[in-house]
Amino acid sequence: MTEPGVAGIREAVRARYAAAATGAAICCGPAGTAQPVFGGQLYDPAEAAGAPAEAVAASMGCGVPTAVADLHPGEVVLDLGSGAGADVLISARRVTPGGRAIGLDMTDEMLELARRNAAEAGVDNAEFLHGYLEDVPLPDASVDVVISNCVINLAADKSVVLREAARVLRPGGRLAVSDVIADPDMDAATRADVAQWTGCVAGALTREQYRTALTGAGLQNVEIVETHRVHPHAASAIVRARKPERPGGPSSTPE
Repeated sequence: MTEPGVAGIREAVRARYAAAATGAAICCGPAGTAQPVFGGQLYDPAEAAGAPAEAVAASMGCGVPTAVADLHPGEVVLDLGSGAGADVLISARRVTPGGRAIGLDMTDEMLELARRNAAEAGVDNAEFLHGYLEDVPLPDASVDVVISNCVINLAADKSVVLREAARVLRPGGRLAVSDVIADPDMDAATRADVAQWTGCVAGALTREQYRTALTGAGLQNVEIVETHRVHPHAASAIVRARKPERPGGPSSTPE
């Protein structure tokens, strides 16, 4: 069996998340588990302050990136694959005064839902852009922090996505994402299953592949910390890295 192609992956992901935005699909991941592994139940109520309950409930993420992004007033935050907008709205509250939060998503239905949630929350320093993770419609060095919640694994080429994240980060800028990492022994059948791909599993990188992609994008101080299992062959993890203060600056990759 072969892994699905770029066009097939993108359309399958778009269709699944468009359906989710209109209430016709459920979150990725296994059903019937004793503990939540995806979705809004992962958010502590205090952590979700600033976002409407509906936006948090519509989350399809595998973690809470805003809990580890260390956001500060005045910063510009970009959320890759912003979905219903919960992490954007949480971020927007935290970077006031003077900061703003930007959500990027390729699904029109999700963008419409996110904008409704922003209006309901009365947040005026958040915006939502249509676009692809592989081609972020923002200038070089224009954001302080890049976050994402279980979306980078859905892209066909994660290395391109991470290079784009590094491109838009300012020198010294931070990446803090929740994502799925695959065990090294994930089987070929799972890798080739489009349903598993759109379910945040088949396309996941291993820890070492993720580390290589981050350093290849020019990021440093890489940290990958597993948080919980989401599949027999995959786990959710917090992934953090930083753009050097200057080109060619020293790098380190602590565990």
